[in-house]
Amino acid sequence: MLIKEIVEKNRVCFRQKFDTWEEAIEASCQPLIKDKTIEREYVNSIIECVKKYGPYIVLIPDVAMPHSQEGAVGVNDTAISFMKVEEPVHFEEGNPEKDARIFFVLASVDHNIHLQNMEKLATLLMNEELVGELLQARNTEELLAIDSKYSDE
Repeated sequence: MLIKEIVEKNRVCFRQKFDTWEEAIEASCQPLIKDKTIEREYVNSIIECVKKYGPYIVLIPDVAMPHSQEGAVGVNDTAISFMKVEEPVHFEEGNPEKDARIFFVLASVDHNIHLQNMEKLATLLMNEELVGELLQARNTEELLAIDSKYSDE
C-alpha cells in the first residue's frame, strides 16, 4: 500500500505544531528536498499557489495535499511524502474545515505515475477509519501497522 512505500523511502516526518501554514508546507516538503525529488523552487510554487487560489490543498478536514501545477519548476521525480502534525495547521482563520494535521506532498514529472498516486491517495482518504488512525499515528512503526491492517482490504 501507499503508506508502506512512503515509509520505506523515508519520506515521512512528524511535528508538533507550526505558527504559520507556510512553515507547515515547508516542513512537509523536507523529506522530498532531502532525497532531491524536489527543489526549493517547488516549495515556493506551492506556497504562491495557496496564496493565489486559497487553501485548495485541504481536500477534507484534517488532510492537506500540498502540490503545484504539473510541470512546475523544481520537480525532479514523481513522489509522495507524509507529514503528521499534532496541532492543527490553520489555512483559513475561523474555518476549521480548512485545518490540516496530515500532509501528503505530491511531486510529479510522470503524468501516469502521478495519476496512480492520486488514485491510491483518494482511495485511502475515502476510508474515514484509516484517516482517523493516521491522525493518531506518532511514528513510522504505527504507520506501518496501519498500512498492514488496511492493505488486506
